[in-house]
Amino acid sequence: MSRAPRPIDCDALVIGSGAGGSVAALGLARAGRDTVVLEEGPRVTTAEIAAATPAQNLRRLYRHAGLAPIHGRPVIAFGEGCCVGGTTVVNGGLLWEPPADLLDRWADHAGTDGYRRPDLDRHLREITRRLGVAVQRPGDGNRDSRLLADGADRLGWHWAAARRAAPGCSHANRCPTGCPSGAKQSMLLSYLPAAERHGARIHPRTRVLGLSHRRRSVTAVHALGPEGEPLTYRPRTVVLAAGPIGSPALLQRSGIHRRHAGRRTAVHVNLKVVARFPEPVRATRGTIFTAQLQHFQDQGLLVMPANLTPGALGAALAGHDPRTVDALLADLDRTALFTAQVRVDGPVAVTSLPGGRTLLRHRLTAADGHRLRSALHLTARLLLAAGATAVHPPFPGPPLRSEAEARQCAEHSSLADWPLVSVHAMASCPMGTPAGGGLCDPVGRPYGFDNLHLCDASVLPGATGISPQGTVMAFAHEITERLLESTRPQLTRAQTSRPQTTRPQSTPLRPTRRETTG
Repeated sequence: MSRAPRPIDCDALVIGSGAGGSVAALGLARAGRDTVVLEEGPRVTTAEIAAATPAQNLRRLYRHAGLAPIHGRPVIAFGEGCCVGGTTVVNGGLLWEPPADLLDRWADHAGTDGYRRPDLDRHLREITRRLGVAVQRPGDGNRDSRLLADGADRLGWHWAAARRAAPGCSHANRCPTGCPSGAKQSMLLSYLPAAERHGARIHPRTRVLGLSHRRRSVTAVHALGPEGEPLTYRPRTVVLAAGPIGSPALLQRSGIHRRHAGRRTAVHVNLKVVARFPEPVRATRGTIFTAQLQHFQDQGLLVMPANLTPGALGAALAGHDPRTVDALLADLDRTALFTAQVRVDGPVAVTSLPGGRTLLRHRLTAADGHRLRSALHLTARLLLAAGATAVHPPFPGPPLRSEAEARQCAEHSSLADWPLVSVHAMASCPMGTPAGGGLCDPVGRPYGFDNLHLCDASVLPGATGISPQGTVMAFAHEITERLLESTRPQLTRAQTSRPQTTRPQSTPLRPTRRETTG
């Protein structure tokens, strides 16, 4: 008879290695805590990313190969990374700083005082320094961004140059499937190696099944290792950073705030628009984008170029007449792909299902429908002002050649036919007072727990409206500092050597009724 596996003891266990978990791992390890990081996905090198095709990296680096459905009308495809470094490995390396007025609104309405812009500025400076964040302006190799800026200038609309954590970007045009040059400073190349230099241990391909807890403490974390072997961890402190979908799903599976975790997740929704120009754009040779339309940011709309490849073009034109697709592929040098990102009000509900599966459902509102229609109209207007001779909507139909055609198309199309995508989710377990709808306190602890801290996009009080990585990392820095301060009396690795034990773990994987909270 095989013996039960030996429990693995540590001071701090970080579940997830994305933007939030990596910040926590570095802060904890640097403070001398014996830190272990669990990541469900694989660990890959820059050389392996460069050697693989984009399609291979899509399957290897994303959860569900990048296509998890958010059910509703229409179905929305959701994409997030599942690898060491999380989504920071497959995003554009955009590091926008959270606007002060947004943080003030959160503080005033949700009760997150202490997370205003003056509180986070020093964290943002450290992030900028550590990741080499710099303004990247439209220039050679990014003609699609230059055209967007020109169109905005003609209309008198405000645009901004991109802030990216990609010093030495080689414009390889592969941002969404991993940077082949290593220029993009994902957590895989920045915070996590620094955490390892301070003694942190990273366990890839390790899937967490549930948290056992008693009274106000998590007592054990149960997982499956790379070969499917059962593992039990016994940390003093647990940092849950499995992402805006994974974190609430794990809380639900563990019987923690089951009724509220993940029930009102905020998302941004993207729609893709294809434009043909009379002169060569050569968008296949650029980076994700270097100019972003921000004129309608207060209304929840941003417009920017997207990485163009034959595959991305085919996906954006799915459902269109094959002759249209063939013609644009044959004239790829004069074609560009653009994204309109819309902040919607309708929430996404995360539901954990038996077998570790997760169901996502959305409820877009009538106001969201108006925002999406307005986004299509304004995006087409911008691209026509930039000189496009034809703008192809994201659903089947004739190309748009005038603002009037764009307005009519947006007003009379059925949203049920729109192929929408989301790559930004947040606020699934928001920080704030209970009266303000908060699930976590200012140290990221779900109410009722002392040694469990959430530290990812799930704790943001609402949708950012911008790419959220900078905001997530700034919150993670502050949460980690508060965590360390609140647990300072605990012994660290340098002060004690906690003996391992071979006693079988007695706490069940599924908490008993007496252990269940919320």
